[in-house]
Amino acid sequence: MYDVVGVRFKKAGKIYYFDPNHLDIPENEFVIVETVRGIEYGKVVMNRKKVAENDVVLPLKKVLRIADENDRSIVEENKTAAKEAYRICSEKVAIHELDMKLVDVEYTFDRNKVIFYFTADGRIDFRELVKDLAAIFRTRIELRQIGVRDEAKMLGGIGPCGRMLCCSTFLGDFDPVSIKMAKDQNLSLNPAKISGLCGRLMCCLKYENDEYEAAKEQLPDLEQKIQTPSGLGRVVGLNILERLIQVELIGKDRVIEYTLDELINGGVVSSQATD
Repeated sequence: MYDVVGVRFKKAGKIYYFDPNHLDIPENEFVIVETVRGIEYGKVVMNRKKVAENDVVLPLKKVLRIADENDRSIVEENKTAAKEAYRICSEKVAIHELDMKLVDVEYTFDRNKVIFYFTADGRIDFRELVKDLAAIFRTRIELRQIGVRDEAKMLGGIGPCGRMLCCSTFLGDFDPVSIKMAKDQNLSLNPAKISGLCGRLMCCLKYENDEYEAAKEQLPDLEQKIQTPSGLGRVVGLNILERLIQVELIGKDRVIEYTLDELINGGVVSSQATD
């Protein structure tokens, strides 16, 4: 078992484990840590706890110290420098006529590297661009191609629901989302209605999916014949979340709505197949 604290470097970013290094670090405190990218500035979002060896990446990097006002000043200076770097890089991209879209620029805390995030439809030959940028900034240059979901996470925005994008506010990771989830929830399959700003299926389709799957296992299928307190009927409608079943009584030309509990407690649910 290892003592760790959870540190996040970006809002809604991934949480990484670090060795607290005998420091008493409260939650929401900013710290300076050693990472594979060099020295970085992050926020403790998870108090000290013990985790198994399988849950950490060894060797476990250490928290160097709790951040002070000087460190915060460096972070603000880096943000200002990143805006200028964004402007310069945008100009160079236009000069080289590269088919790429610059999304964001980030300096590492120690100014050891400047990272340019971009999107593009295919591979980009940016060797000349890197030479130009290295000559201007005189530090290590990294151009990192990202996907459209990562772009939305970085830039943020307002989703179709009227709220800020989930990915930019609280989602640490992107979970796989499939069209089957929309079908299971009886949603319109119109891409305009189930796609987010990134153009991909909305992440929120995943949120209630487990509930729908659990409900579908309990409910009969549409067109299935079942026994009800009023006789044999055929399932013609389902309200999955509320566990309501609409049954057309055979030979009586009448539709009755039952709750799942009414059918189960009465012991009348049958798995009889449709003729």
